[in-house]
Amino acid sequence: MVATKSLIQIKHDSVTPKYQQIVNAINNAIGKDILQKGDLLPSVNKICKEFSLSRDTVFKAYAILKDSNRVVAVPNKGYYVANETKKVLLILDTFKAYKEVLYDAFINNLPDNVITDVQFHHYNINNFKTIVNTSIGKYYKYVIMNFNHVDVKHTLAKFNTENVLLIDWNIYAKEDSNFVFQDFGQSFYNAILEAKTQFRKYKRIDLLFPDFTYHPKETIHFFNKFCEDYNFKSKICTDYKNFKIEKNIAYVSVSDRMLGKFLEQCKSNNLEPGKDIGFLSYNETPMKKFIYKGISVVSTDFKELGTKAAEFVTKNTNLRCYIPTKLTLRESL
Repeated sequence: MVATKSLIQIKHDSVTPKYQQIVNAINNAIGKDILQKGDLLPSVNKICKEFSLSRDTVFKAYAILKDSNRVVAVPNKGYYVANETKKVLLILDTFKAYKEVLYDAFINNLPDNVITDVQFHHYNINNFKTIVNTSIGKYYKYVIMNFNHVDVKHTLAKFNTENVLLIDWNIYAKEDSNFVFQDFGQSFYNAILEAKTQFRKYKRIDLLFPDFTYHPKETIHFFNKFCEDYNFKSKICTDYKNFKIEKNIAYVSVSDRMLGKFLEQCKSNNLEPGKDIGFLSYNETPMKKFIYKGISVVSTDFKELGTKAAEFVTKNTNLRCYIPTKLTLRESL
């Protein structure tokens, strides 16, 4: 049996409840193969004595571990590690086509003994809090796509930082956070700069940034900067309902709903994308290369993002990196 104090560390001044510290320690030890199937865990009395804890605190920790099938209780003998299966929770915002690419890359790069549960918060803070509060201590690692709400930061603080990977958007990350992010600012600027020649075909560039989008607003700043730096006339369009296309305008859209409306109006107005009118879409999806004659995209590599997230789960090391945003030119621009 592993020595109790090398397995569990209790910080009495921590904001994390002591029972949760025990749960986190046991989960970490199982995930790192310090504890393996069949290993006997320290007894309730031993943990109480060594860390000056109440029996209720330790029983609560072991009850959580039992409920998540991490340990089993054997009468008159104690608690044992139940199995070597590692459970991971993937929390996404919504399930769109490009998220499917991320998800497939993530699960396909995990070993067979890792089980992934997926939850969606849909940018709803109450959903997010419920997911987090009901999952703490039940998973080996957490991969979380967070969002812009003041309570997200406080909710994330409930986790042990080393067990959490933040993905996609750099918001509410701390100095010691693990992350795999895309850059919605300078990297976006660098990508659209490669389309400068194509944009010169048009009299103006419009950024379609509808009111309903949750896309980071830093993209607006870097779009304006690009247009100012290279003397492009530009406009920001936020009104989805009253959107009307114009000939000789190039559109950069952060919403696929806007792409659908654009193509409908091209057809009804007999305008050909790439000649009469231009379109650059944010976020690559498997179908955009086949839509019309191909939709130009500016996008991070969601397959690489998912692969990196899986690496965080399997290698037990800190991970802090950005996946670059790149341009793919097709007929629409």
